[in-house]
Amino acid sequence: MMEMPYVKIYTDGAARGNPEGPGGYGTILQYVDKTGAMHEKELSGGVEKTSNNRMELTAAIVGLEALSCPCRVDLWSDSQYLVHAFTDHWIEGWIKKNWKTSSGEPVKNRDLWERLLTAASPHQVTFHWVRGHNGHPENERCDKLATAAADQFRQGGSALTTGA
Repeated sequence: MMEMPYVKIYTDGAARGNPEGPGGYGTILQYVDKTGAMHEKELSGGVEKTSNNRMELTAAIVGLEALSCPCRVDLWSDSQYLVHAFTDHWIEGWIKKNWKTSSGEPVKNRDLWERLLTAASPHQVTFHWVRGHNGHPENERCDKLATAAADQFRQGGSALTTGA
């Protein structure tokens, strides 16, 4: 049996005027091939009106959807909202309660949570929290990608989606 490829994904989201301003996401994928060569891909994009939480989720979704085969994934985010949903099993509780929170309210961003679960399903994903704006190189790069994408809209731009 062939071992699954191992990929690192770093993510960040940003919203200007949270929760209803322009927003962006930044994602970095890193993979070391069998020869030891590092491959890296940056993805970013934005929307006109969104929240920071929606962009944090979108960054993770875009990274996972970019994978072309099942992988072992370590995914880093500075969003406790995203990471704790998996590490503290919130998402399992939401699903059991038909997408309701412990207080009985509908789960916010259900559309993105469901898309994230679909994107993650072929992979073995481990979520990690990293303190934002604390000098972590990939998190800082993701922040720059996300804020640049959000700023495109703040300056009257249109949808920006890039891959390097």
